Amino acid sequence: MSRSVFVGDTEYFPGIAQLKYEGPDSDNPLAFKTYDPERIVAGKRMEDHLRFAVCYWHSFCATGADPFGPGTRHHPWAVKNDDEARARDRLDAAFEFFTKLNVPYWCFHDFDMAWEGASVRESEQNLETMVALAKERQGETGMKLLWGTANVFSNPRYMNGASTNPDFDVVTYAASQVKAALDATVELGGGNYVFWGGREGYACLQNTDTKRELEHLAVFLDKAREYGRAIGFDGTFLIEPKPMEPMKHQYDFDAQTVIGFLRHYGLAGDFKLNIEANHATLAGHTFAHDLRMCTDAGLLGSIDANRGDPQNGWDTDQFPIDLYDTVHAMMVVLEAGGLEPGGLNFDAKVRRESTDPEDLFIAHVGGMDAFARGLLIADGILNDPRHRQLRYDRYASFDDGDGKRFENGELGLEELRNLAAENGEPRQRAGKQERMENLINDYVVRGC
Repeated sequence: MSRSVFVGDTEYFPGIAQLKYEGPDSDNPLAFKTYDPERIVAGKRMEDHLRFAVCYWHSFCATGADPFGPGTRHHPWAVKNDDEARARDRLDAAFEFFTKLNVPYWCFHDFDMAWEGASVRESEQNLETMVALAKERQGETGMKLLWGTANVFSNPRYMNGASTNPDFDVVTYAASQVKAALDATVELGGGNYVFWGGREGYACLQNTDTKRELEHLAVFLDKAREYGRAIGFDGTFLIEPKPMEPMKHQYDFDAQTVIGFLRHYGLAGDFKLNIEANHATLAGHTFAHDLRMCTDAGLLGSIDANRGDPQNGWDTDQFPIDLYDTVHAMMVVLEAGGLEPGGLNFDAKVRRESTDPEDLFIAHVGGMDAFARGLLIADGILNDPRHRQLRYDRYASFDDGDGKRFENGELGLEELRNLAAENGEPRQRAGKQERMENLINDYVVRGC
């Protein structure tokens, strides 16, 4: 479905029309080769499977600055001296980009869209001003909000954390931001709300009461859930795991850590997980691993689509172009029944040396086509009976008889011992890993 292109008083991406699907033979860098929103895959439109979103922070706030030098991108929407004027220009640039790229969703932090005031109330008013304008733009274009969140990690007040901060006054300030961001998300019709614990962790174990901090985190999340439901938010609360950086150790280390935390504190159900590919690899896992841990637990909520660099040990947030990553990810998502009300948000940034306005479009095109190819290939693999048989054959001994009785909890340890004595040494059962890998590789090479 095409959304109406928004262009305000200033066109920030002149010469670029709304991007279209042109097919695999196209050599147009500003066209999709595989992503065809209307194409039916596994009974749904491709757009409805992938539910792409553009993030506000990397795309319209980041300048390419790094620890070794200042920014390289000089945004035309960031030149005015007045905070509100810059915020309005940035919003117009964002909606122009969203609609020219023709994605259905967008995501924001509170102080991406607005600017921080000198008091809690002033900050709230600033956000309310920008939410009203964003709502107007959504109405004009048909864009929707995938999720909102609060930045409770950048300001120096959060150097020791937000909800886990040892200073209660900081916890209250974090609560004020989360409340305002939840209000904004509801006003804009967001389907999800994300918590990223950017500094919820510790740098020094010996000066940290970890038990108390984790309990504070659970109370904070519970009260946010309580407030969200009270104001009519019926979507999903999402927690985004990350093992470290900026803290030495973060409490939301990986998917299984967060799943255990949610179950321990009775938060599972209202809360699910937002899995970022680069965070999963920083934790020593694959992207698909963390997705599968979530689907096994029934707690996959949404995805932040990006990748890291295997030669770097930090969060590089590059656009996803690795076809094997997208295939394995979409195999997990398809088997789980999809992402809705979550989606695929490009929490990714163009490289420091990518300074042309068209580079932001080209980066998103590459990521969208990579996931579209991943979706098509994953659907082919999952519908190949050889794939199903290779996996299911490994567990055939649990499908009936004593194996099924074990799964049902009907056999005790002594009974299991007696069966081992009776049956003798088990015969070897081949895992057929290479055959499975080759099957997947055949589909990847064959393409869409």
